[in-house]
Amino acid sequence: MNTILPTPEIAESLTLELRRGSLVLAVLAALQQEHYGYTLRKALAERGLEMEESTLYPLLRRLETQGLLTSEWREEDKRRKRFYRLSIAGAAVFEKLLAEYVGLTSALERILASSAVVTKE
Repeated sequence: MNTILPTPEIAESLTLELRRGSLVLAVLAALQQEHYGYTLRKALAERGLEMEESTLYPLLRRLETQGLLTSEWREEDKRRKRFYRLSIAGAAVFEKLLAEYVGLTSALERILASSAVVTKE
């Protein structure tokens, strides 16, 4: 039997894949209340989810293009800022994703609790 050890690149790639889907759910959840980019990023970070601007803004544009967000430019503190909020379609998608997340998390917790997996730090 040929055993191939995983490379750090594989683990990093899989971690990014796992994180990518989680970020969408987190952004949709946070945008039930209106935010502009900076306050959204700050609100997520305060809850333990750090996100680079280079990740957040493309994600916001993609979600808006998909019809899940609405946005509008407004002046605040003498600066123009783009405010984002869930659209009606975004709220419906959020509910579906949340239900999927809850079911998946529950299943994973049962699987991991019953497995012999031991994590090392």
